[in-house]
Amino acid sequence: MSFTSLGLLKEITDVIHELGYVTPTPIQEAAIPAVLDKKDLMAGAQTGTGKTAAFALPLLHRIVQNQQSNETRHIKVLVLTPTRELAQQVHSSFIRYSQGLAVNSVVVYGGASINVQLDALKQGCEILVATPGRLLELVMKNLIDLSKVETLVLDEADRMLDMGFIIDIQRILKKLPYKRQTLFFSATFNDEIFALSKTLLKDPKLIEVNNRNTTAAEVEQLIYAVDKDRKSALLSYLIGSKNWKQVLIFTRTKQGADELAKEMGKDGIATQSIHGDKSQGARDRVLTDFKAGKVRALVATDVAARGLDIEQLQYVINHELPYNAEDYIHRIGRTGRAGATGLAISLVSEKERYLLTDIEKLVGENFVPQWLPGFEPDLNKVENTNKKREPSRKELRAKALGHHSSKSSKPKRRHPAR
Repeated sequence: MSFTSLGLLKEITDVIHELGYVTPTPIQEAAIPAVLDKKDLMAGAQTGTGKTAAFALPLLHRIVQNQQSNETRHIKVLVLTPTRELAQQVHSSFIRYSQGLAVNSVVVYGGASINVQLDALKQGCEILVATPGRLLELVMKNLIDLSKVETLVLDEADRMLDMGFIIDIQRILKKLPYKRQTLFFSATFNDEIFALSKTLLKDPKLIEVNNRNTTAAEVEQLIYAVDKDRKSALLSYLIGSKNWKQVLIFTRTKQGADELAKEMGKDGIATQSIHGDKSQGARDRVLTDFKAGKVRALVATDVAARGLDIEQLQYVINHELPYNAEDYIHRIGRTGRAGATGLAISLVSEKERYLLTDIEKLVGENFVPQWLPGFEPDLNKVENTNKKREPSRKELRAKALGHHSSKSSKPKRRHPAR
């Protein structure tokens, strides 16, 4: 199977061949004909398998095929992403794939100058890649026209829901034509995604090139049991003793990312953190230094890590397991991309074992935690039970969607005054 046999224009296949693309990946082979046929689509595949090209190439084909020489530029394709980094990555892909074509792509996201983005929009474009917040700001101020959008793409649709973007998306949808093509792309599908698809998609084609919610076979996964207060020391030991040069580390919170980066810096490992509270300029500088090897370890939150595409990244470490099991798949998917091998390590304390159980249920695997000599967990240590209970995965997802449990909504009983 070749890209030419999928029906793509020669102008596009020439470009992708120059970029080194030879054979389409399974998701590309399945999705490209459906997108060309203007079908609504739900497409799921592991991260690093070429999902962006699976929708970008056929959409570019349709734009070029239907272009008229005197046509005024207007937005035909709208791609929504949950994070700035993913928006930048998708936009860069459209730029690469459209070399030599008379197609313009613009990206807009928060944390950057809106005036610069408005200047780019004024030049006209056929493709707009955006985060929901910034796009809604442009829509509410009547600074953008979405009335001629032909295709809407929700990239990483599951994260859109987890981050509470559903209300923003619903407002944006009111500005789009009712008659349009809608595409869902994600590495994981859950019940909320299927519920949302029923309201947005019309008779969609479902494509899953792997078993649902599976991890990449090329990624070796190791679990180390370790006490919570010894995680940072074990992390520095692993990186230092094995002389790993480029390591992506995940924490659950922004504060935790900053604190861990400082601790590792004290151990002599050049480390930086990246999360939503940092300006876009700061995030770009950190990523550039990490890719260039100036920063040895990068500590990130789940939100910031969506869209990170770092070539040859071999090591991903979960300093803390995620509350949402689906995020585990996305985390370790930062390595083992495009068929390369990778190593994903999770440091798990006794208090996090329930999160590991959630992950095992999701991916259909049973992990056997290992003990690293010198960092064995203290079986006599008693966890502090007076701490606030960690929210369950179900509670966190409900909060992200803006829902509240009936238990929490009940008024508290007041004692009569004495």
